[in-house]
Amino acid sequence: MAEQSAIATVPTGLFIAGRWRATTDTLAVLDPATGRILCQVADATPDDGLDALAAADAAQAEWARTPARERSDLLMRAYHALLDNTERLALIMTLEMGKPLTEARGEIAYAAEFFRWFAEEAVRLDGGYMPAPTGGSRFLVAKQPVGPSLLITPWNFPMAMGTRKIGPALAAGCTCVIKPAEQTPLSMLALAEILREAGVPDGVVNVVTTSDPGAVTEPMILDPRSRKLSFTGSTAVGKTLLQQCARTVMRTSMELGGNAPFIVFDDADLAEAVDGAMAAKMRNIGQACTAANRIFAQRGIADEFARRLAERMAALPMGRGTEPGVVVGPLIDKDAVAKVSTLVADARQRGAHLITGGEPVDGPGNFYAPTVLTGVPDQAQMCHTEIFGPVAAIAEFDTEDEVVRRANNTPYGLVGYVFTENLRRGLRVCEALETGMVGLNQGVVSNPAAPFGGVKESGLGREGGLTGIDEFLETKYIGVKL
Repeated sequence: MAEQSAIATVPTGLFIAGRWRATTDTLAVLDPATGRILCQVADATPDDGLDALAAADAAQAEWARTPARERSDLLMRAYHALLDNTERLALIMTLEMGKPLTEARGEIAYAAEFFRWFAEEAVRLDGGYMPAPTGGSRFLVAKQPVGPSLLITPWNFPMAMGTRKIGPALAAGCTCVIKPAEQTPLSMLALAEILREAGVPDGVVNVVTTSDPGAVTEPMILDPRSRKLSFTGSTAVGKTLLQQCARTVMRTSMELGGNAPFIVFDDADLAEAVDGAMAAKMRNIGQACTAANRIFAQRGIADEFARRLAERMAALPMGRGTEPGVVVGPLIDKDAVAKVSTLVADARQRGAHLITGGEPVDGPGNFYAPTVLTGVPDQAQMCHTEIFGPVAAIAEFDTEDEVVRRANNTPYGLVGYVFTENLRRGLRVCEALETGMVGLNQGVVSNPAAPFGGVKESGLGREGGLTGIDEFLETKYIGVKL
Protein backbone atom coordinates (compact mmCIF):
# COMPACT_ATOMS: atom_id res chain seq x y z
CA MET A 1 0.00 0.00 0.00
CA ALA A 2 1.29 3.47 -0.88
CA GLU A 3 2.22 5.64 2.08
CA GLN A 4 -0.26 8.43 1.47
CA SER A 5 -3.01 5.93 0.75
CA ALA A 6 -2.40 4.30 4.13
CA ILE A 7 -2.50 7.64 5.94
CA ALA A 8 -5.71 8.55 4.11
CA THR A 9 -7.49 5.54 5.66
CA VAL A 10 -7.13 6.97 9.17
CA PRO A 11 -9.96 9.16 10.51
CA THR A 12 -8.46 12.39 11.84
CA GLY A 13 -11.17 13.61 14.20
CA LEU A 14 -11.93 12.92 17.83
CA PHE A 15 -13.87 9.69 18.40
CA ILE A 16 -16.61 10.50 20.91
CA ALA A 17 -19.88 8.62 21.49
CA GLY A 18 -19.41 6.56 18.35
CA ARG A 19 -18.92 9.53 16.03
CA TRP A 20 -15.97 11.35 14.52
CA ARG A 21 -15.74 14.99 15.51
CA ALA A 22 -13.67 17.74 13.90
CA THR A 23 -12.02 20.53 15.90
CA THR A 24 -11.11 24.11 15.11
CA ASP A 25 -7.42 23.57 15.79
CA THR A 26 -5.35 20.70 14.45
CA LEU A 27 -2.19 18.85 15.44
CA ALA A 28 0.52 18.03 12.90
CA VAL A 29 1.81 14.45 12.79
CA LEU A 30 5.43 14.23 11.63
CA ASP A 31 7.48 11.47 10.01
CA PRO A 32 10.57 11.21 12.29
CA ALA A 33 12.64 9.81 9.42
CA THR A 34 12.17 12.88 7.23
CA GLY A 35 10.63 15.62 9.36
CA ARG A 36 7.80 16.08 6.89
CA ILE A 37 4.16 16.45 7.92
CA LEU A 38 2.13 13.28 7.35
CA CYS A 39 -1.26 14.81 8.13
CA GLN A 40 -3.20 16.93 10.60
CA VAL A 41 -5.45 15.46 13.30
CA ALA A 42 -7.97 17.00 15.67
CA ASP A 43 -6.53 18.97 18.58
CA ALA A 44 -8.89 18.58 21.54
CA THR A 45 -9.72 21.19 24.15
CA PRO A 46 -10.48 20.43 27.81
CA ASP A 47 -14.19 20.62 26.97
CA ASP A 48 -13.72 17.93 24.31
CA GLY A 49 -12.10 15.71 26.91
CA LEU A 50 -15.03 16.18 29.28
CA ASP A 51 -17.44 15.38 26.43
CA ALA A 52 -15.59 12.11 25.89
CA LEU A 53 -15.81 11.34 29.60
CA ALA A 54 -19.54 12.13 29.56
CA ALA A 55 -19.99 9.69 26.68
CA ALA A 56 -18.10 6.98 28.56
CA ASP A 57 -20.13 7.62 31.70
CA ALA A 58 -23.41 7.46 29.79
CA ALA A 59 -22.46 4.11 28.25
CA GLN A 60 -21.06 2.55 31.44
CA ALA A 61 -24.17 0.99 32.98
CA GLU A 62 -25.29 -0.75 29.79
CA TRP A 63 -21.79 -1.99 28.98
CA ALA A 64 -21.37 -3.38 32.50
CA ARG A 65 -24.65 -5.30 32.05
CA THR A 66 -23.55 -6.70 28.69
CA PRO A 67 -22.96 -10.46 29.05
CA ALA A 68 -19.30 -11.41 29.31
CA ARG A 69 -19.62 -13.64 26.25
CA GLU A 70 -20.71 -10.68 24.13
CA ARG A 71 -17.79 -8.58 25.38
CA SER A 72 -15.49 -11.49 24.60
CA ASP A 73 -16.89 -11.88 21.09
CA LEU A 74 -16.32 -8.18 20.39
CA LEU A 75 -12.68 -8.45 21.42
CA MET A 76 -12.23 -11.52 19.22
CA ARG A 77 -13.67 -9.66 16.23
CA ALA A 78 -11.23 -6.84 16.90
CA TYR A 79 -8.39 -9.37 17.25
CA HIS A 80 -9.08 -10.80 13.79
CA ALA A 81 -9.54 -7.33 12.29
CA LEU A 82 -6.13 -6.23 13.56
CA LEU A 83 -4.46 -9.24 11.98
CA ASP A 84 -6.39 -8.76 8.73
CA ASN A 85 -5.12 -5.15 8.56
CA THR A 86 -1.53 -5.87 9.58
CA GLU A 87 0.19 -4.40 6.52
CA ARG A 88 -1.81 -1.17 6.53
CA LEU A 89 -1.49 -0.64 10.27
CA ALA A 90 2.22 -1.47 10.28
CA LEU A 91 2.88 1.08 7.55
CA ILE A 92 0.93 3.75 9.45
CA MET A 93 2.93 3.00 12.59
CA THR A 94 6.27 3.11 10.78
CA LEU A 95 5.42 6.44 9.19
CA GLU A 96 4.41 8.16 12.44
CA MET A 97 6.83 6.48 14.86
CA GLY A 98 9.81 5.44 12.74
CA LYS A 99 10.33 1.80 13.67
CA PRO A 100 11.16 -0.56 10.78
CA LEU A 101 8.26 -2.32 9.10
CA THR A 102 9.36 -5.71 10.40
CA GLU A 103 9.09 -4.44 13.98
CA ALA A 104 5.81 -2.67 13.25
CA ARG A 105 4.31 -5.90 11.91
CA GLY A 106 5.48 -7.64 15.05
CA GLU A 107 3.82 -4.99 17.20
CA ILE A 108 0.49 -5.42 15.41
CA ALA A 109 0.60 -9.16 16.11
CA TYR A 110 1.60 -8.48 19.72
CA ALA A 111 -1.16 -5.88 20.10
CA ALA A 112 -3.77 -8.25 18.70
CA GLU A 113 -2.78 -10.91 21.23
CA PHE A 114 -3.91 -8.67 24.08
CA PHE A 115 -7.40 -8.62 22.60
CA ARG A 116 -7.40 -12.41 22.26
CA TRP A 117 -6.02 -12.93 25.77
CA PHE A 118 -8.57 -10.67 27.41
CA ALA A 119 -11.39 -12.03 25.26
CA GLU A 120 -10.62 -15.34 26.95
CA GLU A 121 -10.29 -13.76 30.40
CA ALA A 122 -13.62 -11.92 30.06
CA VAL A 123 -15.58 -15.15 30.52
CA ARG A 124 -13.46 -16.35 33.46
CA LEU A 125 -14.29 -13.67 36.01
CA ASP A 126 -14.87 -15.50 39.26
CA GLY A 127 -16.25 -14.76 42.69
CA GLY A 128 -16.51 -16.56 45.99
CA TYR A 129 -18.89 -18.25 48.41
CA MET A 130 -18.16 -19.46 51.93
CA PRO A 131 -19.87 -19.94 55.27
CA ALA A 132 -19.02 -17.41 57.94
CA PRO A 133 -16.55 -18.88 60.44
CA THR A 134 -18.94 -17.90 63.25
CA GLY A 135 -21.95 -19.47 61.52
CA GLY A 136 -25.35 -17.99 60.78
CA SER A 137 -24.48 -16.28 57.50
CA ARG A 138 -22.74 -16.69 54.18
CA PHE A 139 -20.12 -14.58 52.43
CA LEU A 140 -20.53 -13.81 48.74
CA VAL A 141 -17.68 -12.14 46.84
CA ALA A 142 -18.35 -10.54 43.46
CA LYS A 143 -16.16 -8.76 40.89
CA GLN A 144 -17.61 -5.61 39.33
CA PRO A 145 -16.21 -3.14 36.77
CA VAL A 146 -14.55 -0.13 38.34
CA GLY A 147 -16.21 2.22 35.84
CA PRO A 148 -15.18 4.80 33.22
CA SER A 149 -11.42 4.62 32.74
CA LEU A 150 -8.91 7.11 31.37
CA LEU A 151 -6.17 5.34 29.42
CA ILE A 152 -3.04 7.34 28.54
CA THR A 153 -0.71 5.64 26.07
CA PRO A 154 2.90 6.39 24.98
CA TRP A 155 4.43 6.97 21.56
CA ASN A 156 6.97 4.13 21.51
CA PHE A 157 4.47 1.26 21.16
CA PRO A 158 1.41 3.19 19.96
CA MET A 159 -0.77 0.16 19.17
CA ALA A 160 0.28 -2.47 21.71
CA MET A 161 0.15 -0.14 24.70
CA GLY A 162 -3.38 0.76 23.64
CA THR A 163 -4.68 -2.79 23.33
CA ARG A 164 -2.93 -3.76 26.59
CA LYS A 165 -5.19 -1.24 28.34
CA ILE A 166 -8.35 -1.35 26.21
CA GLY A 167 -8.50 -5.16 26.25
CA PRO A 168 -8.83 -5.63 30.01
CA ALA A 169 -11.03 -2.54 30.38
CA LEU A 170 -13.60 -3.82 27.89
CA ALA A 171 -13.33 -7.39 29.18
CA ALA A 172 -14.06 -6.21 32.72
CA GLY A 173 -17.06 -4.16 31.62
CA CYS A 174 -15.47 -0.70 31.77
CA THR A 175 -15.94 2.07 29.24
CA CYS A 176 -12.90 4.17 28.42
CA VAL A 177 -11.39 7.37 27.09
CA ILE A 178 -8.01 6.92 25.40
CA LYS A 179 -5.53 9.78 25.14
CA PRO A 180 -2.69 8.71 22.81
CA ALA A 181 0.69 10.44 22.71
CA GLU A 182 0.67 13.56 20.56
CA GLN A 183 3.60 12.26 18.46
CA THR A 184 1.77 9.08 17.39
CA PRO A 185 -2.02 9.51 17.35
CA LEU A 186 -2.69 7.72 14.05
CA SER A 187 -2.36 4.16 15.31
CA MET A 188 -4.96 4.72 18.02
CA LEU A 189 -7.33 6.52 15.65
CA ALA A 190 -7.05 3.60 13.25
CA LEU A 191 -7.76 1.21 16.13
CA ALA A 192 -10.85 3.20 17.12
CA GLU A 193 -12.25 2.74 13.63
CA ILE A 194 -11.52 -0.99 13.77
CA LEU A 195 -13.36 -1.24 17.08
CA ARG A 196 -16.29 0.74 15.66
CA GLU A 197 -16.50 -1.65 12.72
CA ALA A 198 -16.25 -4.60 15.13
CA GLY A 199 -19.42 -3.36 16.82
CA VAL A 200 -18.30 -1.54 19.95
CA PRO A 201 -21.35 0.35 21.29
CA ASP A 202 -21.37 4.14 21.14
CA GLY A 203 -19.50 5.71 24.04
CA VAL A 204 -17.76 2.53 25.19
CA VAL A 205 -14.49 3.54 23.51
CA ASN A 206 -13.58 7.20 22.97
CA VAL A 207 -10.32 8.66 21.63
CA VAL A 208 -9.11 12.21 22.28
CA THR A 209 -6.00 13.57 20.55
CA THR A 210 -4.40 16.78 21.77
CA SER A 211 -1.24 18.87 21.66
CA ASP A 212 -1.80 19.91 25.30
CA PRO A 213 -2.24 16.66 27.24
CA GLY A 214 -1.98 18.14 30.71
CA ALA A 215 -4.73 20.68 30.12
CA VAL A 216 -7.05 18.04 28.65
CA THR A 217 -6.46 15.16 31.06
CA GLU A 218 -6.43 17.02 34.39
CA PRO A 219 -10.13 18.02 34.27
CA MET A 220 -11.02 14.43 33.40
CA ILE A 221 -8.95 13.07 36.31
CA LEU A 222 -10.53 15.51 38.77
CA ASP A 223 -14.06 14.75 37.53
CA PRO A 224 -15.78 12.23 39.86
CA ARG A 225 -17.16 10.35 36.85
CA SER A 226 -13.62 9.09 36.18
CA ARG A 227 -13.05 5.98 38.26
CA LYS A 228 -9.73 4.66 36.96
CA LEU A 229 -6.48 5.89 35.40
CA SER A 230 -4.06 3.65 33.53
CA PHE A 231 -0.91 5.43 32.39
CA THR A 232 2.25 4.39 30.56
CA GLY A 233 4.97 7.02 30.38
CA SER A 234 7.71 8.74 32.31
CA THR A 235 8.06 8.58 36.08
CA ALA A 236 8.01 12.38 36.29
CA VAL A 237 4.63 12.63 34.56
CA GLY A 238 3.37 9.64 36.52
CA LYS A 239 4.09 11.41 39.81
CA THR A 240 2.15 14.46 38.64
CA LEU A 241 -0.81 12.29 37.67
CA LEU A 242 -0.69 10.48 41.01
CA GLN A 243 -0.98 13.81 42.80
CA GLN A 244 -4.05 14.63 40.73
CA CYS A 245 -5.57 11.19 41.32
CA ALA A 246 -5.08 11.54 45.07
CA ARG A 247 -7.63 14.35 45.15
CA THR A 248 -10.43 11.90 44.32
CA VAL A 249 -8.65 8.73 45.54
CA MET A 250 -8.88 7.32 42.02
CA ARG A 251 -7.79 3.78 41.21
CA THR A 252 -4.50 3.92 39.30
CA SER A 253 -2.13 1.61 37.50
CA MET A 254 1.10 2.94 36.04
CA GLU A 255 3.96 1.59 33.98
CA LEU A 256 6.71 4.15 34.35
CA GLY A 257 10.41 4.55 33.63
CA GLY A 258 13.07 1.88 33.88
CA ASN A 259 16.83 1.55 34.31
CA ALA A 260 17.26 -2.08 33.37
CA PRO A 261 20.46 -3.90 34.38
CA PHE A 262 21.71 -6.53 31.91
CA ILE A 263 24.13 -8.87 33.69
CA VAL A 264 26.49 -11.25 31.87
CA PHE A 265 28.44 -13.70 34.04
CA ASP A 266 31.67 -15.31 32.87
CA ASP A 267 29.99 -18.71 32.51
CA ALA A 268 27.31 -17.39 30.16
CA ASP A 269 26.90 -18.61 26.60
CA LEU A 270 28.40 -15.49 24.98
CA ALA A 271 26.61 -15.94 21.67
CA GLU A 272 23.30 -16.21 23.52
CA ALA A 273 24.18 -13.22 25.69
CA VAL A 274 25.01 -11.06 22.66
CA ASP A 275 21.75 -12.11 20.99
CA GLY A 276 19.92 -11.21 24.20
CA ALA A 277 21.66 -7.85 24.41
CA MET A 278 20.73 -7.05 20.81
CA ALA A 279 17.09 -7.80 21.58
CA ALA A 280 17.04 -5.99 24.91
CA LYS A 281 18.97 -2.96 23.65
CA MET A 282 18.01 -2.48 20.01
CA ARG A 283 14.32 -3.36 20.00
CA ASN A 284 12.48 -0.22 18.91
CA ILE A 285 15.85 1.54 18.44
CA GLY A 286 16.37 1.38 22.20
CA GLN A 287 13.21 3.40 22.82
CA ALA A 288 11.60 0.99 25.25
CA CYS A 289 11.11 1.07 29.00
CA THR A 290 12.40 -2.51 29.05
CA ALA A 291 15.59 -1.64 27.15
CA ALA A 292 18.89 -2.73 28.69
CA ASN A 293 20.13 0.56 30.15
CA ARG A 294 23.20 -0.63 32.09
CA ILE A 295 25.15 -3.65 30.85
CA PHE A 296 27.35 -5.36 33.43
CA ALA A 297 29.86 -7.88 32.03
CA GLN A 298 32.05 -9.95 34.34
CA ARG A 299 35.69 -8.98 33.97
CA GLY A 300 36.94 -12.19 32.38
CA ILE A 301 34.60 -11.97 29.38
CA ALA A 302 33.91 -8.22 29.23
CA ASP A 303 36.28 -7.39 26.37
CA GLU A 304 35.10 -10.26 24.18
CA PHE A 305 31.45 -9.51 24.90
CA ALA A 306 31.93 -5.83 24.03
CA ARG A 307 33.80 -6.71 20.83
CA ARG A 308 31.05 -9.05 19.62
CA LEU A 309 28.27 -6.65 20.55
CA ALA A 310 29.97 -3.69 18.85
CA GLU A 311 30.52 -5.76 15.71
CA ARG A 312 26.83 -6.66 15.57
CA MET A 313 25.57 -3.15 16.30
CA ALA A 314 27.90 -1.45 13.81
CA ALA A 315 26.62 -3.73 11.05
CA LEU A 316 22.94 -2.90 11.52
CA PRO A 317 21.39 -1.28 8.41
CA MET A 318 20.04 2.18 9.24
CA GLY A 319 17.47 4.21 7.38
CA ARG A 320 13.83 5.02 6.94
CA GLY A 321 11.71 2.23 8.38
CA THR A 322 9.87 1.68 5.11
CA GLU A 323 13.07 0.79 3.24
CA PRO A 324 13.77 -2.93 2.69
CA GLY A 325 16.30 -4.44 5.08
CA VAL A 326 16.42 -1.50 7.50
CA VAL A 327 16.85 -2.54 11.13
CA VAL A 328 17.59 0.80 12.81
CA GLY A 329 15.16 3.64 12.22
CA PRO A 330 15.10 7.19 13.58
CA LEU A 331 14.56 8.37 17.11
CA ILE A 332 11.19 9.98 17.74
CA ASP A 333 12.27 13.64 17.54
CA LYS A 334 15.17 16.11 17.68
CA ASP A 335 14.94 16.33 21.47
CA ALA A 336 15.59 12.59 21.69
CA VAL A 337 18.71 12.94 19.54
CA ALA A 338 19.96 15.80 21.69
CA LYS A 339 19.36 13.81 24.89
CA VAL A 340 21.30 10.78 23.64
CA SER A 341 24.14 13.01 22.44
CA THR A 342 24.36 14.67 25.85
CA LEU A 343 24.42 11.34 27.69
CA VAL A 344 27.15 9.92 25.46
CA ALA A 345 29.28 13.06 25.82
CA ASP A 346 28.90 12.95 29.60
CA ALA A 347 29.95 9.29 29.78
CA ARG A 348 33.03 9.93 27.64
CA GLN A 349 34.01 12.91 29.76
CA ARG A 350 33.85 10.60 32.78
CA GLY A 351 36.23 8.09 31.20
CA ALA A 352 34.08 5.77 29.10
CA HIS A 353 35.66 4.41 25.90
CA LEU A 354 33.85 4.66 22.57
CA ILE A 355 33.96 1.42 20.54
CA THR A 356 31.54 2.29 17.75
CA GLY A 357 29.04 5.02 16.84
CA GLY A 358 28.81 7.93 19.22
CA GLU A 359 27.20 10.65 17.13
CA PRO A 360 24.07 11.69 15.23
CA VAL A 361 23.86 10.82 11.55
CA ASP A 362 24.02 13.74 9.12
CA GLY A 363 21.01 14.39 6.93
CA PRO A 364 17.25 14.64 7.38
CA GLY A 365 15.50 12.77 10.14
CA ASN A 366 16.32 11.98 13.75
CA PHE A 367 19.02 9.34 13.36
CA TYR A 368 21.70 8.38 15.88
CA ALA A 369 24.36 5.78 15.13
CA PRO A 370 24.26 2.52 17.15
CA THR A 371 26.82 3.08 19.89
CA VAL A 372 28.85 0.90 22.25
CA LEU A 373 30.70 2.37 25.23
CA THR A 374 32.90 0.42 27.64
CA GLY A 375 34.19 1.38 31.05
CA VAL A 376 31.07 3.42 31.76
CA PRO A 377 31.29 4.55 35.40
CA ASP A 378 28.30 4.25 37.70
CA GLN A 379 28.41 8.04 38.12
CA ALA A 380 27.63 8.66 34.43
CA GLN A 381 24.28 10.31 33.76
CA MET A 382 23.20 7.44 31.51
CA CYS A 383 23.41 5.09 34.50
CA HIS A 384 20.75 7.12 36.30
CA THR A 385 18.30 7.95 33.52
CA GLU A 386 16.68 6.09 30.65
CA ILE A 387 18.87 6.44 27.58
CA PHE A 388 15.97 5.73 25.21
CA GLY A 389 18.31 5.33 22.27
CA PRO A 390 20.68 2.87 20.55
CA VAL A 391 23.50 3.12 23.11
CA ALA A 392 24.97 0.08 24.90
CA ALA A 393 26.68 1.24 28.11
CA ILE A 394 29.01 -1.53 29.35
CA ALA A 395 30.71 -1.70 32.75
CA GLU A 396 32.78 -4.51 34.28
CA PHE A 397 32.20 -6.29 37.59
CA ASP A 398 33.96 -8.96 39.63
CA THR A 399 31.56 -10.68 42.01
CA GLU A 400 27.90 -11.63 42.23
CA ASP A 401 27.29 -9.59 45.37
CA GLU A 402 28.92 -6.54 43.78
CA VAL A 403 26.84 -6.61 40.62
CA VAL A 404 23.57 -7.12 42.50
CA ARG A 405 24.37 -4.15 44.71
CA ARG A 406 25.19 -1.94 41.73
CA ALA A 407 22.20 -3.14 39.72
CA ASN A 408 19.84 -2.28 42.58
CA ASN A 409 21.38 1.16 43.15
CA THR A 410 18.55 2.98 41.39
CA PRO A 411 15.08 4.24 42.28
CA TYR A 412 13.70 2.29 39.31
CA GLY A 413 12.77 -1.37 39.19
CA LEU A 414 10.98 -2.41 36.02
CA VAL A 415 13.03 -5.25 34.53
CA GLY A 416 16.44 -6.90 34.69
CA TYR A 417 18.29 -9.47 32.60
CA VAL A 418 20.66 -12.20 33.77
CA PHE A 419 22.84 -14.45 31.59
CA THR A 420 24.55 -17.45 33.17
CA GLU A 421 24.72 -21.22 32.64
CA ASN A 422 24.59 -21.77 36.41
CA LEU A 423 20.92 -22.23 37.30
CA ARG A 424 21.45 -21.75 41.02
CA ARG A 425 23.29 -18.48 40.46
CA GLY A 426 20.71 -17.37 37.94
CA LEU A 427 17.81 -17.91 40.32
CA ARG A 428 19.68 -16.27 43.20
CA VAL A 429 20.34 -13.15 41.18
CA CYS A 430 16.82 -13.06 39.69
CA GLU A 431 15.36 -13.12 43.19
CA ALA A 432 17.85 -10.53 44.47
CA LEU A 433 17.18 -7.97 41.73
CA GLU A 434 14.70 -5.31 42.84
CA THR A 435 12.59 -5.43 39.68
CA GLY A 436 9.09 -6.49 38.75
CA MET A 437 10.34 -8.73 35.93
CA VAL A 438 13.55 -10.58 35.08
CA GLY A 439 14.66 -12.30 31.90
CA LEU A 440 16.95 -15.26 32.64
CA ASN A 441 18.96 -16.03 29.50
CA GLN A 442 16.47 -14.14 27.36
CA GLY A 443 16.39 -10.55 26.18
CA VAL A 444 12.62 -10.11 25.77
CA VAL A 445 10.20 -10.51 28.68
CA SER A 446 6.96 -9.01 27.36
CA ASN A 447 4.08 -11.42 26.75
CA PRO A 448 0.31 -10.88 26.97
CA ALA A 449 0.00 -13.94 29.21
CA ALA A 450 2.54 -12.61 31.73
CA PRO A 451 2.05 -9.89 34.38
CA PHE A 452 3.95 -6.81 33.18
CA GLY A 453 4.96 -4.13 35.66
CA GLY A 454 7.61 -2.74 37.97
CA VAL A 455 8.46 -1.92 41.57
CA LYS A 456 9.83 1.19 43.29
CA GLU A 457 9.44 4.23 40.98
CA SER A 458 8.77 2.09 37.92
CA GLY A 459 5.07 1.77 38.50
CA LEU A 460 1.97 0.45 40.22
CA GLY A 461 -0.08 -2.60 39.31
CA ARG A 462 0.32 -5.09 36.47
CA GLU A 463 -0.80 -5.31 32.86
CA GLY A 464 -1.44 -8.58 31.05
CA GLY A 465 -1.47 -12.03 32.57
CA LEU A 466 -4.07 -13.35 34.96
CA THR A 467 -3.96 -10.18 37.08
CA GLY A 468 -4.31 -7.61 34.28
CA ILE A 469 -8.09 -7.63 34.29
CA ASP A 470 -8.18 -7.18 38.09
CA GLU A 471 -6.86 -3.63 37.61
CA PHE A 472 -10.29 -2.78 36.17
CA LEU A 473 -12.41 -4.64 38.74
CA GLU A 474 -13.66 -3.87 42.22
CA THR A 475 -14.18 -6.66 44.75
CA LYS A 476 -17.55 -6.51 46.51
CA TYR A 477 -18.40 -8.55 49.61
CA ILE A 478 -22.06 -9.39 50.32
CA GLY A 479 -23.00 -10.81 53.71
CA VAL A 480 -26.15 -12.98 53.72
CA LYS A 481 -27.92 -13.81 56.99
CA LEU A 482 -29.50 -17.25 57.13
